[in-house]
Amino acid sequence: MQGWSGARPRRAWAHGRAPWPIRVAAVVVLALVQVFGTHGAAFRQPEARPIDALAVILLVAGPALLLALIPSPGPVAAAVVAVTLVYFGLGYPWGPVLVSPAVALVFATAAGARRWTWAAGLGVVAAAAIWTLPAGNWLGAGAAAAWTVVVLLLGEGLRVRREGAAARRREWESHRREVRDQERLELARDIHDIVAHSLSLINVRASVALHLAEKNPGELVPALEAIKHTSHEALGEVRELLGVLRQDAPVTPEDPLGRIPGLIEDARGTGLEVTLDARLDPPPSSSIQRVVHRVVQEALTNTVRHAGAHRADVRIAREGGRVVVDVHDDGTGLRGSLSGAGITGMRERVASLGGTLTLTDRGGLRVHAELPEGEGR
Repeated sequence: MQGWSGARPRRAWAHGRAPWPIRVAAVVVLALVQVFGTHGAAFRQPEARPIDALAVILLVAGPALLLALIPSPGPVAAAVVAVTLVYFGLGYPWGPVLVSPAVALVFATAAGARRWTWAAGLGVVAAAAIWTLPAGNWLGAGAAAAWTVVVLLLGEGLRVRREGAAARRREWESHRREVRDQERLELARDIHDIVAHSLSLINVRASVALHLAEKNPGELVPALEAIKHTSHEALGEVRELLGVLRQDAPVTPEDPLGRIPGLIEDARGTGLEVTLDARLDPPPSSSIQRVVHRVVQEALTNTVRHAGAHRADVRIAREGGRVVVDVHDDGTGLRGSLSGAGITGMRERVASLGGTLTLTDRGGLRVHAELPEGEGR
């Protein structure tokens, strides 16, 4: 039953090939048409050789050979043409016998076996000229040549269309892979930002908790609660991203701008003094919001982990058709160090929307991103 309704027939149709039972049925029908159709046409051709057992064999052989057309289109097309030429060479009557060579030439040419088919077509024209021109039958020779050219050109048209469809399919598949790779890269960046940010806050707060345990045990509980809250938020975001990864869907965080005050509070919980000046009304597109959120998150993470800063100012505004993100701390700056994965991720996110990111050592580190709203919508 699987051969009729299972996966194999669907794969056959998916590759543009009819299932085997349908191909056999089509060949049987074609063979019957050629045998009985030619037998009927023979009544109007009394001068032709009567149809006998050999004629029937030749009339059936052409359609039967078509069963091997898919794996070997060129040789099969040449063989079908040869059988047909033998049939006419023996003096048998005209009729639907031309259907099988026409089918063979068209589909073999469409499959790319052009040398075989054009050589076979040349053989048809040459044979027709040999049989008709000595008797002065120029019309018959011209008709055979015209029939051959039309059949081959039809096959060429199908070949061009098939190759064009294959090229478009490859282009679509390549684009789909690029989109999937971009989504995976976006997930990797998000996971890096979340884990780096959260672990940095947990590390700082754990250090504070250890200090409080020795100096002021009464304040240990709030510090531990802050660690618990930060780890809970991080686990929730990572779980969300992993769920997106399993579903193979793009990342769409909910209300990215609404999460920025939480980032500010987390940074303040480490003892850093942070100010926020956000003026975006109306809000920009969701893609710009996501990049703004990640830039602020990564900039504050670097400030907490590396800068040794006491203060950081965060400004988000719209200036001249661009969304500007500015995070400036009073820490030690880059100190000549190379950009890590976090800064590289920020640059890639900003560049993906056609924006620019600059880092400036000026009384601390200043992270400045500009995002054109026209690219982000």
